[in-house]
Parts: sequence; structure tokens; C-alpha cells
Amino acid sequence: MIELLEKFSDDAEEIFILGDLFDYWFEYRKVIQKDFISILYFLKKLSDKNIKVHYLIGNHDFMHRNFFAEYLNVKIYENDIEYSINGKKFYLGHGDGLVKNDIGYLILKKIFRNKSIQNIYSFIHPDLGISIASRTSRTSRDYTSTKSYGEIDGVFEVAKQKIDMGFDFVLFGHTHKRTFEKYNNGIYINLGSWLDKPCFGQFDGTEFQIKDWK
Repeated sequence: MIELLEKFSDDAEEIFILGDLFDYWFEYRKVIQKDFISILYFLKKLSDKNIKVHYLIGNHDFMHRNFFAEYLNVKIYENDIEYSINGKKFYLGHGDGLVKNDIGYLILKKIFRNKSIQNIYSFIHPDLGISIASRTSRTSRDYTSTKSYGEIDGVFEVAKQKIDMGFDFVLFGHTHKRTFEKYNNGIYINLGSWLDKPCFGQFDGTEFQIKDWK
């Protein structure tokens, strides 16, 4: 991942990360997990080069405080965003919570995103808290990877609605299923799973492409 970001660090204008960059992220007030130091350091290097880095929170991002915004200069979004680049309209989101038949996850999302519950969890010693979060994350990833979401990947219906509203490109993650689906005057894109088949999306100002990495 660092090699990929380094490749574009000289000419990229903006970088969008659609959540779940880490297997889990829980931000304590005074503790940052050592396994993440390398990628966090490189995100800081990108922002120091005046490259705008956007991070949309995913379902494995259990809690964010101020570290990304204040220390890395990375803009954090808790919800989907609408963005215009060179006259093209983008709708960007992680994609969790959009599938209507995923009732179990919708309930869990309300629990995990509850600020009071997050603050209580932060009182657990980091060694124990990180261990619990890691096990929960693996269970969630296995569940998402094997679940059938219906047509295409479940969020395609949402993507079609956004395209009908005038968006040129709709990008989601979450389902781990790589997709490049044209619909009317727009395109729905999902970059799949980095762990299974590393790739990235690139917009050159006119066209959007999915490109394999190594």
C-alpha cells in the first residue's frame, strides 16, 4: 500500500480512501497502535506535499477522534460525500448500512457508532481493547465476504438511484466484490478487496479506470 501511495505522491492532486484502511481502528486519547505507524507516517508525508487526503469512515473504523485531522491533516467524513472533479459528479461512500436486508449489521452499526458506548470502551486497557477489536473485525470481514447481498452486490440499487440523480460516478466499498457496472449515463464502481486482488481507482480528469497493482 505504501509503495502504491508513493508512486502517486509526486503527481496526485487528491486521494480518497473509502474506509477500512486498517482491519480495525479504535483511537485512544494517548495511544496509537504500533502496527499502523508506517502507513500513518506516509499519510502525513502526502499531506505535507499538499496532496489532499480524504478518509471516509468504514465499518471497521470503530472510533475516530482528532488524530487524523489534527496530526495527519487528513479530512475525515462520517457519512457519504458528494464531490465534483473537473466537471464530473462523484458520490463516494464506504457502503455499509445501505443494504436493506442486512438488519443484523444495521443494529450493530447503531451500537458501535454510539458515542457513549465508544467512550466507555475507551476505558478498557489498550492491550485488551485492541485484542477484542481484532477478533470482532475478523468475524465481521468473514461475514461480509460470504454474504449474498442480492443483485450485483446489494448496493447497486443505491448506486442506480444516485446515477439517476445526476451523478457520473458512484463509488462504494464494504462488500469486497470488485465491480465496474455501467448504468444509463453513469458508472458504479467497487474496488473489491485489497487483500485478495490489490487494485486502485484512477480518475484522469475525463475517464475513471480500475487498475491492478502488481
